[in-house]
Amino acid sequence: MDSGAHDRDLTDVFHHGRSGLSPASRLLFWCTLFGVAFGYIEGSVVVYLRELLYPEGFGFPLQDIPARLLRVEIVREAATLLVLGAFARLATTGGVRRFAVFAFCFGIWDLVYYLTLKLSLGWPASILDWDVLFLIPVPWLAPVLAPVLVSLALVAAAVVILRASEPSIRPVDWMLEVTAGVLILASFFTNTPAVLAGEAPGNYPWALFSVGWVGGIAWFAVRALRSVAARPADR
Repeated sequence: MDSGAHDRDLTDVFHHGRSGLSPASRLLFWCTLFGVAFGYIEGSVVVYLRELLYPEGFGFPLQDIPARLLRVEIVREAATLLVLGAFARLATTGGVRRFAVFAFCFGIWDLVYYLTLKLSLGWPASILDWDVLFLIPVPWLAPVLAPVLVSLALVAAAVVILRASEPSIRPVDWMLEVTAGVLILASFFTNTPAVLAGEAPGNYPWALFSVGWVGGIAWFAVRALRSVAARPADR
C-alpha cells in the first residue's frame, strides 16, 4: 500500500456526501472538467496563432516564425506539460494513479484541443490532415488521426487503472509500454527533416505507428484481463 494512501486528494476536497458517485468516478469527473477547460485554452491559443501566422488557413510548408515568438511557444508547451503534471500530483496519491491521471487529462486535453480548432476554424477538414503536434525539441508531425488515436488509448487505459482497487504496473509492463511509445514517437519524427528544410511532409509511416499503438493496447488489455481473472483467487 502507498505510504500516502491516507492523504487527502482532490476527490476529498470536492466530495459531496449526496453525490452518489464512487471516489474513482468523482476523480474522473474533476479530471474531465480540468481536461476540457485546459484543452479549450490550448485550442484558443492556437486559434490566435493561426489567425496571425496563417490568415489564409494552416498548411505546409510552414511559415517562418519569428525567433522571439518561437521561444515563447516552446516555453508555453513546456508549461502546459508542467501544469498537467502538477494537477496529477495534486489530484491523487501513488505513482501509478498519478501517471494515470496525467494520461487521462492529457488525452482529454488533446481531444478537446482538436474539437476547439474544428469548431473555431473548421480545421482539420479531414482527420488525415497533417499537424504539428509539439515543437520540443523539434517539430513532431503526423496526420490528426494519429494523436487522436493515442489520446483515446490513454483515456481508456487511465480509466481502467483509476477504477482498479490496487493498480500496479510491473517493470516488464513499463518496458513494453515505453517501447510501444517510442515506436509511436519515432513515427512523429520521420518527416521532421523535410519540414525543417521548408518542404511539406511526405508519407506517414502508419505501419510503424500501428505496431506501437496496437502493441501497447494489446499488452495492456492482456494484463488487465489477467488481473480481473486473478481477483477471485486473491480473495
